[in-house]
Amino acid sequence: MKRALITGITGQDGRFLADLLHDKGYQVYGLLKGQANPKAELVRSEHPFVDLVEGDLTDLTSLVRAVEIAAPDEVYNLGAVSFVAMSFTQAELTANVTGVGVLRILEAIRMFDKAHGSTTRFYQASSSEMFGKVRQTPQNELTPFYPRSPYGCAKVYGHDITVNYRESYDMFACSGILFNHESERRGLEFVTRKITNAVARIKLGLQDGLALGNLDPRRDWGYAGDYVEAMWLMLQQDEPDDYVVATGETHEVREFVQKAFQHAGIDDWERYVTTDPRFFRPAEVDLLVGDASKAEDKLGWKRKVGFDELVARMVDHDLAVEATH
Repeated sequence: MKRALITGITGQDGRFLADLLHDKGYQVYGLLKGQANPKAELVRSEHPFVDLVEGDLTDLTSLVRAVEIAAPDEVYNLGAVSFVAMSFTQAELTANVTGVGVLRILEAIRMFDKAHGSTTRFYQASSSEMFGKVRQTPQNELTPFYPRSPYGCAKVYGHDITVNYRESYDMFACSGILFNHESERRGLEFVTRKITNAVARIKLGLQDGLALGNLDPRRDWGYAGDYVEAMWLMLQQDEPDDYVVATGETHEVREFVQKAFQHAGIDDWERYVTTDPRFFRPAEVDLLVGDASKAEDKLGWKRKVGFDELVARMVDHDLAVEATH
C-alpha cells in the first residue's frame, strides 16, 4: 500500500485528492494546523480514512515529525495562504507560509530521504497567478513570470525552490502550474463560490443582492476534481517535470455571474449585482488562459467538466445547502 501525505488537507484540492488517492488504495495522511482547527471535523466526517497529523508550514520541526510519522511515498504540498485578496493585507504571512513553507517541506523530505535511503516524490501546487501581467497568451511552462500580488510572488518562490531542490539534490520534485479550478467545495471567500452561494440565496429569498469587485478580468476555469488527477499523474512519471494544467478557455467574471443566475432561473442578473470598489485588487490580473498541451501529451490528462457544467454544479449544490438552512 502506497502512503501519501497531503498538506492543505482541509481545502478544496486536499479533499478531492484524498478521495482520489483513497480510491487508488493509498494510505492517506493529512497535515492539520492547530489543535482546534475548525475544519478538522469536516475532514473527519467526510474522509474518515485520512490519518490527521499535526504540523505547520511555518515550523520545520513539526514538518520533520509529520514526514517521519507518515513515511510517505508521495507528498502533495497544497497548503498555502491561498486567498489572493488576503495576501495584500497579510503579505508577510503569505510569504512565510506560501513561499518559505515550500522550502521547509522540501527540507523535511530531504532529511527523511537521507536518513532512510528513500526517494519521496513531491508535488508543489504552483499557480497561474505567477504569470500575473502576462507576457504571452496562452501561457505555458516557458512563459516568464510577472506576479501581481504577494500571493503570486510567494508562489514564484515556491515554484523556483522546487526546481532548485530537484536540480541540486536530485529529488523527484514536480510543480503543477494550475489555472483557476473551482468546485462545490470551494471556500465562500473565493469569488466563484461567493457568486453561486449568493445566487442560491437570492433565488430562495434569503438575500437581496450581491456586491462584487471588477467583473472584467478573464480566467481559465476548470473543475478541481479533474485537476487533482493531473497532480497524481505527475508523480507517476519516470522523470520529474513541471506542467501547466488548464482548459485553454477564458471567461469573464461577468460571464460566470450571468451563467450562475441563468442556471437558477434568474435572467435579469444586473438587477441584483452591484460593483463595490472595496473588492478591487491593488494590482489586477486581467487575463489568464493556459496551454495544457504538455500535460495532455505526456500525462494523458484530459479535463472532463466544462465551464457550463462547473457553474451548474456549484449553483445546484448551494441551492441544496441553503434550502436546508
